[in-house]
Amino acid sequence: MTEEKTTPLPIRRTDRDSMTYDVVIVGGGPAGLSCAIRLKQISSDLSVCILEKGSEIGAHLLSGAVFEPRALNELIPDWKDKGAPLSCSVTSDEFILMGKQGYIKLPTPPQMHNKGNYIISLGALGKWLASEAESLGVEIYPGFAASELLYNDDGSIKGVATGDMGIDKQGERTDAFQPGMELHAKHTVFAEGCHGSLTKQLIKKFDLCRNADPQTYGLGIKEIWEIKPENHRQGHVLHTLGWPLDSKTYGGSWLYHMESNLVSIGYVVGLDYTNPYLSPFEEMQRHKTHPYFKKLLSGGKRISYGARALVEGGLQSLPELTFPGGLLIGDSAGFLNVAKIKGNHAAIKSGMLAAEALARQINDKEATSYKDLFRQSWLYQELYAVRNIRAGFHWGRWIGLIHSAFQTLGGWKLPYTLHNHADFKQMDKAAQSKPIDYPKPDGQLTFDRLSSVFLSNTNHEEDQPCHLKLKDPSIPININLPEWAEPAQRYCPAAVYEIVEENGEKTFRINAQNCVHCKTCDIKDPSQNIDWTTPQGGGGPNYTGM
Repeated sequence: MTEEKTTPLPIRRTDRDSMTYDVVIVGGGPAGLSCAIRLKQISSDLSVCILEKGSEIGAHLLSGAVFEPRALNELIPDWKDKGAPLSCSVTSDEFILMGKQGYIKLPTPPQMHNKGNYIISLGALGKWLASEAESLGVEIYPGFAASELLYNDDGSIKGVATGDMGIDKQGERTDAFQPGMELHAKHTVFAEGCHGSLTKQLIKKFDLCRNADPQTYGLGIKEIWEIKPENHRQGHVLHTLGWPLDSKTYGGSWLYHMESNLVSIGYVVGLDYTNPYLSPFEEMQRHKTHPYFKKLLSGGKRISYGARALVEGGLQSLPELTFPGGLLIGDSAGFLNVAKIKGNHAAIKSGMLAAEALARQINDKEATSYKDLFRQSWLYQELYAVRNIRAGFHWGRWIGLIHSAFQTLGGWKLPYTLHNHADFKQMDKAAQSKPIDYPKPDGQLTFDRLSSVFLSNTNHEEDQPCHLKLKDPSIPININLPEWAEPAQRYCPAAVYEIVEENGEKTFRINAQNCVHCKTCDIKDPSQNIDWTTPQGGGGPNYTGM
């Protein structure tokens, strides 16, 4: 592991080539791909381009994932005939409250009933959607990270520019230098996923959260295991809450029995947790030591690993969806149903709604009808009905469960809306917090971060500027360490951040090559000192089967 420089680089303007489209979409996930497909379905004459920072479509896609096909039915009604990778139907649901050794079965909330849904690989679905988009004439460019916003003279969005390639750690051009490309459009759609690097700039520039609560997030950590055939129940879906988290920390796990004796096992920790000594990665590993999971995974083999932040704020945390020259869709906006623990159907629907608005207003400065289409859709009704579920857990697990039960099992339509708060403001000081003693990994059931990152196929070109920028390099040692025991060492699921001794002094080291692009550091750092930016295109994880 090597230390990366974090000093912001001077901006070097270069003569960049440009291409012009009707619509440029930043992000090749389900939202961006669905938006492109719907645009072409409505008007084949529209020119549409998708930029994807991953090395290929699906490389950076990570989800549980139990998939609700409602939106896909609307987008591509004959998806079965066209060979969509939805083949593992859900056969049963289970919802349990875990103690340290045992568990109690709870009634499965209506929103978590998965009859008619499918256990999928989101990456595989992304690749299939990409093939559908390309068949309609959409241009897709993987390996190109949109790194800069472009503006017209009137302040509206003109498009985006991809990052320069072939820049070394010192910010100098190498022999492999290639300038970025400018992509201009009548409208630019931002589908970067959770906490996108350009989206956060847009939110600030256009004050898009002026009428919204702060967004709140969770960190999802996922593994794929191949287990013994006698332990496998294809199509079974399990969700848990409780141990090992304490009762005031939001979180829980999933276990999905896929095909071919594979299971998807994951853990989500709400990033509004308060104890700076908590490590979501270690909670995930400790979770697997429960007798239920230990027995299930015994004799199995871990084959994949990944991590990603997810939006949890719901309806009250949605920013304004449109601004001059562009709009937000999918997780970039915050379309996820926490009660269902699903966001992919919402991402697809939001992309479709955006496309319909763009087709109506392609020559207008702002596609304002998108907001109206959303409010008239089933997606708005779905999010409105569960708007208080996640916020209710700010009171702790037990009150949150009771509050949720009134709305789910009882069907109460609450007349009020609870509010969210910024996750980075919730952390207690280290002096008032209790350190957590996590057991050492055994290499069979539980693992360390570096061996986990290896399974994510993460890679970045070593000789490039660090994409994890510190606004003030002194803060980690001078403020975060004494105040919060520098929590970056623990909240990062990829061993990117560490405190080391150099010449008798503590140093904050950034191992940027390990980064799996989860965005947790940008969200949770209590000093808001870390700025996640795009590395050179194609870098990051290369998820397979996730």
